[in-house]
Amino acid sequence: MEYEWKPDEQGLQQILQLLKESQSPDTTIQRTVQQFLNSFKVTVLYEPTRSLSGLILKNNVKAHFQNFPNGVTDFIKSECLNNIGDSSPLIRATVGILITTIASKGELQNWPDLLPKLCSLLDSEDYNTCEGAFGALQKICEDSAEILDSDVLDRPLNIMIPKFLQFFKHSSPKIRSHAVACVNQFIISRTQALMLHIDSFIENLFALAGDEEPEVRKNVCRALVMLLEVRMDRLLPHMHNIVEYMLQRTQDQDENVALEACEFWLTLAEQPICKDVLIRHLPKLIPVLVNGMKYSDIDIILLKGDVEEDETIPDSEQDIRPRFHRSRTVAQQHDEDGIEEEDDDDDEIDDDDTISDWNLRKCSAAALDVLANVYRDELLPHILPLLKELLFHHEWVVKESGILVLGAIAEGCMQGMIPYLPELIPHLIQCLSDKKALVRSITCWTLSRYAHWVVSQPPDTYLKPLMTELLKRILDSNKRVQEAACSAFATLEEEACTELVPYLAYILDTLVFAFSKYQHKNLLILYDAIGTLADSVGHHLNKPEYIQMLMPPLIQKWNMLKDEDKDLFPLLECLSSVATALQSGFLPYCEPVYQRCVNLVQKTLAQAMLNNAQPDQYEAPDKDFMIVALDLLSGLAEGLGGNIEQLVARSNILTLMYQCMQDKMPEVRQSSFALLGDLTKACFQHVKPCIADFMPILGTNLNPEFISVCNNATWAIGEISIQMGIEMQPYIPMVLHQLVEIINRPNTPKTLLENTAITIGRLGYVCPQEVAPMLQQFIRPWCTSLRNIRDNEEKDSAFRGICTMISVNPSGVIQDFIFFCDAVASWINPKDDLRDMFCKILHGFKNQVGDENWRRFSDQFPLPLKERLAAFYGV
Repeated sequence: MEYEWKPDEQGLQQILQLLKESQSPDTTIQRTVQQFLNSFKVTVLYEPTRSLSGLILKNNVKAHFQNFPNGVTDFIKSECLNNIGDSSPLIRATVGILITTIASKGELQNWPDLLPKLCSLLDSEDYNTCEGAFGALQKICEDSAEILDSDVLDRPLNIMIPKFLQFFKHSSPKIRSHAVACVNQFIISRTQALMLHIDSFIENLFALAGDEEPEVRKNVCRALVMLLEVRMDRLLPHMHNIVEYMLQRTQDQDENVALEACEFWLTLAEQPICKDVLIRHLPKLIPVLVNGMKYSDIDIILLKGDVEEDETIPDSEQDIRPRFHRSRTVAQQHDEDGIEEEDDDDDEIDDDDTISDWNLRKCSAAALDVLANVYRDELLPHILPLLKELLFHHEWVVKESGILVLGAIAEGCMQGMIPYLPELIPHLIQCLSDKKALVRSITCWTLSRYAHWVVSQPPDTYLKPLMTELLKRILDSNKRVQEAACSAFATLEEEACTELVPYLAYILDTLVFAFSKYQHKNLLILYDAIGTLADSVGHHLNKPEYIQMLMPPLIQKWNMLKDEDKDLFPLLECLSSVATALQSGFLPYCEPVYQRCVNLVQKTLAQAMLNNAQPDQYEAPDKDFMIVALDLLSGLAEGLGGNIEQLVARSNILTLMYQCMQDKMPEVRQSSFALLGDLTKACFQHVKPCIADFMPILGTNLNPEFISVCNNATWAIGEISIQMGIEMQPYIPMVLHQLVEIINRPNTPKTLLENTAITIGRLGYVCPQEVAPMLQQFIRPWCTSLRNIRDNEEKDSAFRGICTMISVNPSGVIQDFIFFCDAVASWINPKDDLRDMFCKILHGFKNQVGDENWRRFSDQFPLPLKERLAAFYGV
């Protein structure tokens, strides 16, 4: 059988000659180019080899293209275009990949005839040529969308897009699919050339709605989902029909089509018009989504849904997803309990991650979740009748999907579900011992979504039975159930906090037993459950019998792990929480832990220096080792307080921190500033000699572009100023202007505002003469950002600072005095001398303006503020 792709012998000789004469001093490149030119001779043999040669060529292009002699480049380019219509689909695809690789090397500019040539080949009578050219164009549109839509190439899209639209009606499904896929690349970026033809595009899409080819239907759905985000205005007139169409497609026989269509509901739910547009379709849509939440037969086979006991089978490494360490951010406590951060809850629907990251079941569940948040309890009339059937169904697959539905609506429909929970929660607790592992695991997740309600009821009613059963599931013989139970238990711990104290012995018993039982992957989740327990019960964990249970297995793992092992991350995070909770109880364990953390930091820094000096000899270190180690040192400093002093004295940690604080990776700086603040609190005598070196670095990191770095640097400056007292004076110019700027910026996150206000207050407390002149520039945002945080030491020192500054510069507060009054009233019980300071300022102001003016002024106050100031301060 004869193939065309055969450069003639003479042509090949010329190129080899060219190569030999080419001036490239790099013989390896010459050799590479020769090798693949030689492989051109081989390409005549048979398809797989030709395809492989093409891919080898592609890799050479990727690596060495800029060093190819011109003749070779031109030869490759022309050969590509000559072979784009090869009769073998494999070769066509290979040539397409080769063309895109060359194009993506910035060669589109240097290959001016490529796009015109490919576009003209689209009109070829020969199917192979048309398909090959379209395949290549689709890859170019995917890889080089941005440059195609810029002036660099003289706007080829003005010709290409109308051209693509013509092919939506082509007789070949493959060609239709390419055409839609090409145009789809330009929707999200709102490309001008496409926007001009938007109506014709949408019309053509509608024409393809019933296409028999799944790939085409999939691309049509994808297009409509993207148009929803960028051109809602154009879809609105057709919305009724589009919704009806997407309802059909979400039930498409082809799962890939159904998944693309299901994304539509997720995207629509984010649009403000969702509520009105979908309301009349809910009776149809909800059953479709609920139906999509069932495991398919394939899913069950892949998930080994019939394998009940697998706890003794070791995990394969690819099952274990990389975990990302969340670096420490210092935050204030608020009136409501706990820290109110925008929490990325880890409870999204995450029940079968090892198979495919995203499938119809997950997408349907996510869509139901967001719709529940849009419609709240208005969704329940559509859901409850379905739930009744599902939750008590005799087929486990159906029952399982009902439990998933119940979990998916938990957040949005919580209020409306409350009347049913006294009946449902006991039923779910029973399902925790279902004979099917997949039912047990989803039940763990769903119960965790209702943990908040469970904890709000008397503990014996639901909390105790739930905890008892969840702890049994932590020791389940199925690994998926262990994982789900551990995660659910961590959520329960966060909600219950000290409610768990009476059950601590029992909880620790279970968690420690799990250590001996778990395979690799779940061990990592177990660390998290233990760390969360420590965060939740705090110092209640500091009892000899609990420490006896918990520490030996943790230290045993700690000793087994090598310094290079990424499993150290979750273990170090866990130990950090445990050290903070145990406080002095951690003393017997702190020395080796402290030493190892310092070593990890030192090793990482050394490796980074080698890599900077000789990148080709030494690879870059994984800086997460250093970040996690710094965070554990912070946990030790916080937990042990002054007891960490000897350890710091005997190590070079401050020298290492000086390097970490200047690292180019923001997370490293963030963690080193947290540690600086914690060591300042724990043993300032060792930090003080370094302050002259540290302060300029802190000043340059007051850059709100890196929120967490800026936040921790700000907090550390505040802690340092309290320790330094009047000696802080020379450093005020390095930081004050940045802090005042940050507190006045719009949209600064709450945590950063609060820490900035506290630090400004503290600087004013120790150096009032230096800070008070700027009072008027920050007093108003200062007062509004601190009114919601709890009475504590930090708030106390900050308010002392503000009072001192007002006494130095009273005119700075006059215009915003009402904000000061409001901030003072936010205190529940200030210390006596602070209360006296407030009294003095309030009465001083009142006396200065006179009773009449004060009355008029205080009449603007909201009533609670007025009453509070009268009751507490007699004004």
